[in-house]
Amino acid sequence: MLVYPSAIDLSTAHLRHLGRHLAARRREIGTRWRRLIPGRQALLALTHLRCGDTYAQLAAGFGIGIATAYRYIREAIDVLAALAPTLDVAMQTARTKAFVILDGTVRHEALDDRAGVKGPRRWAVAAVRLKLRAA
Repeated sequence: MLVYPSAIDLSTAHLRHLGRHLAARRREIGTRWRRLIPGRQALLALTHLRCGDTYAQLAAGFGIGIATAYRYIREAIDVLAALAPTLDVAMQTARTKAFVILDGTVRHEALDDRAGVKGPRRWAVAAVRLKLRAA
């Protein structure tokens, strides 16, 4: 497999943030040695999440094995999941906002015309209202 330099449109703040949490996780579990430093592991995981590259492509690009790439990405996702708020906290925060984007998908639930929203935007508003009412 050929490897080439590439760019990714993420801020270094995101990279450093995840790298710090990965370093803390390594200290917590007592890891003595890893093939990639926490910053490179963060870049590996964020590249996978942002670009969707396969494990084989990422492994070749970072000079590690496919199984190692998989483990490093899973570990980073677990760290990110631990940082995420619970569903209850997220719903309470959503209730205080003017609008909420729910994972970028549009749900096709029905919404009464009485709500005053017409056209394609109607479905997105319906999804937010239904999610907020459900909690």
